[in-house]
Amino acid sequence: MRATLRALGELSITTGLVLLLFCAYLLWGTGSYTVEQQTLLQRQLSEEKGPRLLGKVRLGGAVAMLRIPRFGADYRYAVVEGIDRDRLRMGPGHYPGTAMPGEVGNFVLSGHRTTYAAPFNRIDELRRGDDIVVEAREARYTYRVTRTRIVEPTEVDVIAPVPDQPGREPSKALITLSTCHPEYSAAQRLIVFGELDRREDRRT
Repeated sequence: MRATLRALGELSITTGLVLLLFCAYLLWGTGSYTVEQQTLLQRQLSEEKGPRLLGKVRLGGAVAMLRIPRFGADYRYAVVEGIDRDRLRMGPGHYPGTAMPGEVGNFVLSGHRTTYAAPFNRIDELRRGDDIVVEAREARYTYRVTRTRIVEPTEVDVIAPVPDQPGREPSKALITLSTCHPEYSAAQRLIVFGELDRREDRRT
């Protein structure tokens, strides 16, 4: 009996250590891959000079740099084109087919909240009036947060050109950030909406 209990105890400890290491990998180990990919994407943005043709970013290519002042000066992520599993491991992803930065319509971004550097981990802290800065090749666009919502995964109207109003023709440049909710779960989606406040053209 003692031998059996000892064996069970050792097995429990081993299992606990394996689970702990796996959790550590999910939280921190996956981040190293994202950091590496971000280095490549940000280099791509810095090397491509001058304005680009809107809508001509290839899948997996760099769209723009995302900054959120509330999260500090070090918060900066290159946005990648695409929202499939492989793209979101690289950083925040732009929904193909939605507006590009500064365009009239809805510029929609999705990002991880807990793994792969968790770029959208803190978007629940955003408040009405906060800035969301998108630095594209042709200009810097500053959006202002207007509201937040928690929705079901099936509520896809939030990414319509006019959020929650599918079929309506847009007249403003908007931004929508989307991530899983609550943390460590994909049961719902946390959505942050914003509206373009100003554009600052880049010098060529």
